[in-house]
Amino acid sequence: MAEGTAQAEHLAGYADILLDVCATGRRLTRAELDARRAQGMRAAEAGLALRGLVRAHLAGAREVHPRLPAGAAGPLLAALEQAVDAFAEGYERSQHQAVRQEEAARREFIDDLLHGRSDLGRLAERAVRFGLRLSQAHAVAVAQGREPYGDGYPVARGIEETVLARFGSNRQILLTTKDGRLVCVAPGEQPDVLDYFARQAYAATDGGRVAIGRSHQGPGGVVHSYEEALGALELADRMGLEEPVLHAADLLVYPVLTRDRQAMADLVESILGPLRAARGGARPLIDTLSAYFDSGCVATEAARRMSLSVRALTYRLERIHGLTGADPADPRHRYTLQTAVIGARLLDWPGGTGS
Repeated sequence: MAEGTAQAEHLAGYADILLDVCATGRRLTRAELDARRAQGMRAAEAGLALRGLVRAHLAGAREVHPRLPAGAAGPLLAALEQAVDAFAEGYERSQHQAVRQEEAARREFIDDLLHGRSDLGRLAERAVRFGLRLSQAHAVAVAQGREPYGDGYPVARGIEETVLARFGSNRQILLTTKDGRLVCVAPGEQPDVLDYFARQAYAATDGGRVAIGRSHQGPGGVVHSYEEALGALELADRMGLEEPVLHAADLLVYPVLTRDRQAMADLVESILGPLRAARGGARPLIDTLSAYFDSGCVATEAARRMSLSVRALTYRLERIHGLTGADPADPRHRYTLQTAVIGARLLDWPGGTGS
């Protein structure tokens, strides 16, 4: 259907209203205004441009003008203003309603996508509407700041605009917020997208942290990658990792170590349990071991990190040796001790789930 014909359908009765209003000097009735609003809503639903429709209203008024008595220009302009205002109000109301419906549909899709709550075949069909092809591999990056972020927050909008401006919509990128975090879904073969998102998110979240899950195939791959990214963020908090950008692929050793949780708890209790007998409890000595191992077993660096003298740190290491029978400086004992310390962090021992 030609655009002019479509526009004419939404101006039905408009000329008659102008003629009658100008002949009587009255204003548009409530019923006439409601009719113009309804036509505006239908025009928006039909996808017609408001600018062209306004021009059509002006053209209709020009056609009516020669048929009016002298001195009717004032009433004509007043009627035109009322009619166009009501029509535009209906048009905008329809657009706002469509935006709200689209936002609700997008939010529902994102919830289903990130939690796998929908049939995977149906989910893949819905994903096309939002620019994703779930038959391909995807990876997910999750950013969290000091404060939670929601839809419409300036930081979230700014990062989304920056990423899309850099890569464009043809990259099949989905950016959103979930549970106060920023989330970016991108094709698995385009890691540059998530790396760029991570840099932008870290810079914008004022001390935040970003985790990137591995690439996984199919509709369920997004859920898997998302859960890996969340797990990396949780692990970073538990382990005291300082890296601003975490890759789940680099942290696979930790879930391996805790796959048999009871065995890890037994190892921690067996190796580190005697540290409870130390004055001040086990925690200061576990922190000492953590700093020692994190610094590459260099006593001076570990002492600096803990704000201790080298002598004080050395005393603590000797105390650990005396209580556990394992010497942190001895390569034969080091692996067992370090594994036990990692397990203590993961299990929040002592005093946590592993105590």
